[in-house]
Amino acid sequence: MKWRPDRSVRGPDRPTLRDIDPLNRVFAESFTDRYSRDGLVGVRVPQLNPLVWRYALEDAGDGAMIWRDADGQMVSFNMVHRSGTEGWMGPLAVRPDRQGEGIGSMMVRIGVDWLRSQGATTIGLETMPRTVDNIGFYSRIGLVPGHLTVTLVHEAPHRAAASVERLSAAGTEAGERIEECRRLTDDLLPGVDFTREIALTRELAIGDTTLVREGEDLVGFALWHSTPLAAGRPRDELRVLKLVARSMSALDRLLEALQASAGAERVGRVALRCQTGFSAAYLRLVTLGYRVHWTDLRMILGSHPQPAPREGIVMSNWEI
Repeated sequence: MKWRPDRSVRGPDRPTLRDIDPLNRVFAESFTDRYSRDGLVGVRVPQLNPLVWRYALEDAGDGAMIWRDADGQMVSFNMVHRSGTEGWMGPLAVRPDRQGEGIGSMMVRIGVDWLRSQGATTIGLETMPRTVDNIGFYSRIGLVPGHLTVTLVHEAPHRAAASVERLSAAGTEAGERIEECRRLTDDLLPGVDFTREIALTRELAIGDTTLVREGEDLVGFALWHSTPLAAGRPRDELRVLKLVARSMSALDRLLEALQASAGAERVGRVALRCQTGFSAAYLRLVTLGYRVHWTDLRMILGSHPQPAPREGIVMSNWEI
């Protein structure tokens, strides 16, 4: 009888901090391979900062899933996140030598089922719009192409401007400030809740939350990270993960406050991922000098669509 290698996989298991190194290897190998197959030969995707992985693992919680082969080596992973009723997956990857075996569709379906069981009413992910293979793959699972998410960047001032309100300075009132953020988000988009991400960012000291008010009332906030995204890289940008503004005027004030925060952090630029469903906000960013840097395609499960806020702007980055 001809010997055949064992191609079975086991999982999902919940990864621990000890799994960051193999997660990084699968991540870098898989995405480098993806870029190569898209024609971007020579592009090497770096490994992620271990602190960013720790944030991803703790944010996902029980939604962090890995699969291993018969030798115990990591084959694939899916980081499944839930912010109240908003559920999304990312990053997710399959080791290049195990692609084409149905592992990817299996782990996406498991992620979708987990989000359903947790009460998510919006379920989706983001992929590169030029990668037609991925778009077709996710479409066969029931995800529908939606708006683009455009990463825009703006150079930060060399010096900090006037001081702005930040969660890190709240001291014993931090819990009250986080609750204010929850109430504002829920008022604009009921059920969506970013408090876990805000608290975790504060706990890990990898970023902060900038807040703006009208009088005593919170009218906008932005959760951001300034820790380097790639391993071994210096701090160079303030990356906005969540942005909530009650109005366009609140958005303008929040963007000014983010510039001041970037200056205080001594980083070179602000990076903001804008969902193009917020067309007025997108055009406002372009008018203010933000430059288009990257695009992703948001794909949503047909049975679990993404609603628009009652008013204002609620931008949620579906990447770590």
